Amino acid sequence: MFWLVENKSQLDEFCYKGFKEAFVEIIPYSPFYHPTQTPICAIYVRPVQDVKGYILPIFHTEVQENLYEDQIYGLLKGLDKIYCRDKKEFLHYFPFKHLVDITLTSPTYIQPTQAHEFLYRKYPNRADVNILVPIVKHYEYCESLFEELEHLIYQPVNEFYNHKVSWMLYAIEQAGLTVDIALYEHYFDQSTEGVVYTQYNFKTLTTRPSNTFKGINYAALNKENGCRKAFIAHNSSLVEFDIAAYHPTLLSKLVGYDFGDEDIYSHFAKVYGMDRKDAKILTLQQLYGGILPKYENLEFFKKVKVYVDDLWQTFQHDGFIECPISKHKFYRDKLENMNPQKLLNYLIQNLETAYNVNILWEVFKALKNKKTKLVLYTYDSFLLDWSDAEEEVLIEIKKIFKKHKLNIKVAHGISYDFRPTL
Repeated sequence: MFWLVENKSQLDEFCYKGFKEAFVEIIPYSPFYHPTQTPICAIYVRPVQDVKGYILPIFHTEVQENLYEDQIYGLLKGLDKIYCRDKKEFLHYFPFKHLVDITLTSPTYIQPTQAHEFLYRKYPNRADVNILVPIVKHYEYCESLFEELEHLIYQPVNEFYNHKVSWMLYAIEQAGLTVDIALYEHYFDQSTEGVVYTQYNFKTLTTRPSNTFKGINYAALNKENGCRKAFIAHNSSLVEFDIAAYHPTLLSKLVGYDFGDEDIYSHFAKVYGMDRKDAKILTLQQLYGGILPKYENLEFFKKVKVYVDDLWQTFQHDGFIECPISKHKFYRDKLENMNPQKLLNYLIQNLETAYNVNILWEVFKALKNKKTKLVLYTYDSFLLDWSDAEEEVLIEIKKIFKKHKLNIKVAHGISYDFRPTL
């Protein structure tokens, strides 16, 4: 059978192959547009037991008779397992439960063909640039991609990341952020029709997600220059739940130390004899830079030192550590210039992400069939676009944080540039 499946009879013949597992890559109209905003140009399907892959075009200038997306949907839905390069991105096109992301621990980049690079440079803003790339070049690229990733297909998969993390971040991306068009274009020098989309990447060195799209870092929007005013409520107002003293709180759970209901940084402010802001800086410096001799006899820091020493010993002896909740493993031979405090930082960032994903899981359950949407998550904060007809939603979400024994601050406003607290 030829590698290009370009009509219904050929698709029927392809389906008769009877394969149940395949590697699948989505080829969008443009790789530079958010997956919520760009249709599918073609789909590459490589049955794992076959000797080659196949291109199923949905719209391409070189194909006389394109396929219908629902025809391919039925084929893919009927498979037992689909292996993919990026499950979170794939979900925007086909939200299947039987997707397996095979690059969770091995992010990869395959150089596009010269044809891709030439056309991408020539038409950087064209929304359908991939329909101009010769279909054979798409095939060439996808074949190279499969050859690079084939060895990962039967490797163990971290279910927490494949099942929970991919789905939660996909769900946030789907919501989008409503913006004031004039302010957004003023601050970010980009055109918009009133809604913008974020794009998370959790395949980072520490596994802490970054969130950048079209040059905008949504994880670090400037709090001083007014740019946050561009992000506004679609419903009644934006409401932010911010976790207080998150890293010390997580570390206290790991080492078995209870601060009770007291604010952690206020506690240390009294111990150090300084204001809360300076106490926060000093506490974090000690957690990740080493405990100062004058404070090493404090019970919390004594427990932290024992924990860090044990963690480092395990890392050196076993060659890896396994993170709580996520079960992600940091391997010694894959990390450079490690030291005990740096290893602790990696573990805490992973634990932060794992806690957040579990919280997100519960928040999305509370928001099911609601107008209120969760539109942004950033390290220690969760932003809702809240409908004031759903006051019970805020109560339910506060209960979620309380269940996890996390202290929160709540802020709200018509725009993201708010200051007052509830």
